[in-house]
Order: sequence, then structure tokens, then C-alpha cells
Amino acid sequence: MKKRKTKKRNNKRRGKTLGFREGKELFSVFARYLIIILASLANFWIFYLIFTPLTVYPVFFILSLFFDVSLLNNIVLINNQIPIELIKACIAGSAYFLLLTLNLSIPKINFKKRIKMILFSFSSLLVLNVLRILLLTWVFIEGYSFFDITHKLFWYGISVIFVVGIWFTEVKLFKIKEIPFYSDIKHLYKKSLFKKSKRKPKRKLRKKH
Repeated sequence: MKKRKTKKRNNKRRGKTLGFREGKELFSVFARYLIIILASLANFWIFYLIFTPLTVYPVFFILSLFFDVSLLNNIVLINNQIPIELIKACIAGSAYFLLLTLNLSIPKINFKKRIKMILFSFSSLLVLNVLRILLLTWVFIEGYSFFDITHKLFWYGISVIFVVGIWFTEVKLFKIKEIPFYSDIKHLYKKSLFKKSKRKPKRKLRKKH
């Protein structure tokens, strides 16, 4: 009798633990995708708010080491003749959003590790983007005829390469095994009623007398 009672208590505890874990996992999915939705509002304004000054001031500081420059809002004026305006496309807000989406669409990552991953991806993109702007500025100052082609190539091609390269570096560095979006969908499907309804009821074996 005592053994049966002990088993029942253990089963209840396990049930509560499993229920708590499932609830925690569902809340994690909901919270992560809610953040993604909120971050996408108003044309990624949150990224431009944060990363515009973080991009403009390093570019201004580095250029000031080589040229006589002045700063007016988002325009860097070089030698009082050459204006370099850092528009939204230069800040690459959509690229930051894509990295955030990739980092938040992966399950089974604890909070501290996820924050480290996001900071790593954002800081990496920021450094690469500043270097991109400096290189394009140098090409523009030198007056190369292929500036327009270089600019388009760096925006449409190199920006995508930056994001892909940073992501695969994260996968290797942080040992990520899950797949963005797919792992969440797979987990939700396993926990759904649709999956449970497909399970065939176990047949009870009749004891032969």
C-alpha cells in the first residue's frame, strides 16, 4: 500500500513538473515572437533609434583622423565640400531586425546565452557596417566612376553576406543545434491536439486463462 501511495505521489509531482515545463515553453514561444512583432512595427524604428547614433559617431570620429570634418545631424561634411549623408539604408535597420528574428526564433536557449548571442550579432554587424560606410566614403572621395555600382553591390549583396556570415559564426560559436522557426513549429505540433488525435489507442492484451 505504501509503495502504491508513493508511486501516486511521484506521478503527481512528475505531472506538475511536466505541466510547469510545458507552460514555461509555451510562454517562451509567445514572448519571443511577440518581441519580433513589436520590433517590426513602424518600419523598424527601434533599430534606427538605437543604431543611427552608434553608426554616425564612429564614422565621424574615424574620418576626423584623416580629414577636416564637421557633423550636422546625419550628414558628415568632409573638408567643407563633400557631404556624406547616412540615410536609413546606410544604418541597415532591416539587417538588425533579421538578426534579432534569427536569434529569437530558436528554442531551448537560456536568457543569458540569448542576450550574449544578440549582443554578439549586433556588435558584429555594427562594426562591419561602419567599415562598409568608410570604404564607400573613400571610394566616393577618390571619385571613382564605379561608385554607384560599388554602393549597390555593398547594399544588396554584402549586407546579406554580413547577416549570413554572422549567423553561421553564431551557430558555431554558441553551439546552436536548433533550427530557426522549424524547431518551434515542430515542438508546438508535438504538443498540439492534432498530433495527439493521430495517436492510435493501445490495444490491451487479453490474458489467456
